Amino acid sequence: MYLIGEQPAYAEKLIGTLQRIPQQLLSGLEPCDKPIYLEAVEDLYKEVGSNRLYLLRAGLLHALIDGKPLFYMQEGDLIGLRQGLSTAPCTYMSEEPLELVPYDRDALFKHIHASSERQEQFTQYVLGQAALMSDALAHNRPADIRPVTGFQHFPAGAELIRQGEEADHVFIITEGHAEAFVEGVKVGDVQKDEIFGAMALFTREKRSATVIASAPTTVMMIPKDQFLALMQSNPRIAHSLIESMARRIDLMNKELAHYKQMK
Repeated sequence: MYLIGEQPAYAEKLIGTLQRIPQQLLSGLEPCDKPIYLEAVEDLYKEVGSNRLYLLRAGLLHALIDGKPLFYMQEGDLIGLRQGLSTAPCTYMSEEPLELVPYDRDALFKHIHASSERQEQFTQYVLGQAALMSDALAHNRPADIRPVTGFQHFPAGAELIRQGEEADHVFIITEGHAEAFVEGVKVGDVQKDEIFGAMALFTREKRSATVIASAPTTVMMIPKDQFLALMQSNPRIAHSLIESMARRIDLMNKELAHYKQMK
């Protein structure tokens, strides 16, 4: 996935990371049918349907939202994950020949769910693409009505989120490092590529911790509505994320227990 126009440095790094994920996700899973070869297409899904996922093996797909090209999918990208979402539906078109390798949607999700590593990779892939798309949409709106979305940069010492605030975004650190605090007590670290801020969206409660950048940090921000749409369209993504958060909460509880013993 590439944005239209010049690629910002943060996008280049994220795109490079995301580009490696589909092959890792598909390793060990057989395609459900023979490759599909197409000439130029005005609307990909009118040609192939939307009940499968496709690995783009050759060619370039332009993604249009409301008829406006915002990004394109390149060789190695996984096509079809956004089908079924109610936000920002995409039309894919191409002016050149394409080769698509089809995969059964349910079989792929079962394959992903069978491995905690693939679950983490898949969640990163989906949310990474969501952040890139949000950034593209934000930059194509007038400056005075742009939402706080896409990518944000924070200096060391800056608050990424504050305990007690309303939750309206999910975050992933793309560069840097942060620390989580509850009532002023450090309870954990937030590493690069780690998802944080999602628990409050699931529970509909306010932020349970403050997260502070411990180094210059770049985060990608996925709006609440888009994140929840992703979860609703594929409950396995939500299950994977909840498992990941449960492991992190367990570590935070151990940190708090250790702190209390030291007092």
